[in-house]
Amino acid sequence: ESRSVSNPLIFDPLAGLIAKAGRGDRAAAATLVKAVSPKLWRISWRLLRDATEAEDVTQEALIRLWKVLPTWQAGRAKVETWLHQVTTNLCFDRLRKAGRFVDEDQAPEPLDPGPMPDTRLHQSALRDCVDAALASLPDRQRAAIVLTHYEELAAKEVGEVLGISVDAVESLLARGRRALRLALAPEKADLLQASVEGHAA
Repeated sequence: ESRSVSNPLIFDPLAGLIAKAGRGDRAAAATLVKAVSPKLWRISWRLLRDATEAEDVTQEALIRLWKVLPTWQAGRAKVETWLHQVTTNLCFDRLRKAGRFVDEDQAPEPLDPGPMPDTRLHQSALRDCVDAALASLPDRQRAAIVLTHYEELAAKEVGEVLGISVDAVESLLARGRRALRLALAPEKADLLQASVEGHAA
């Protein structure tokens, strides 16, 4: 069977499991759930900051997957990309319904205070600071940061998940990174001071 050069089939490492699960193979379905659930939960938690809601979104995304499994066309899209898109949209819907969705156009443009903090300093404290700063970002900026830096998706795939161009993804990332640097600037000074005092003690 020939493949179109202009629209090549997409390789999906989960294609075999998808096909088996779509035919009713329970073992394949269980393996598929185990493979995709942790990432869906992480994305949901970082967007919603609520473990129970993250679990609900993960379950809802999986239910939607089961509905499309029998008719899933391998090679048209990666199932994980589709699931990331479904999960992100479900999170955005929950944020909107709760009146918590913040669009980047509604957020002020942050100033750039300088380089990011030295991640070698007080790793656990920095992680908490970064999580708090991430939670303060407009939702699409946060999604772009999470998908890129935490889930290690390429800009093209992030664009597919969010339904935007690669240029728009880069814009979201740039604004999100600037906002994070701004939010973390006071913490950088505190962590450095704590480090100095700790060595002097």
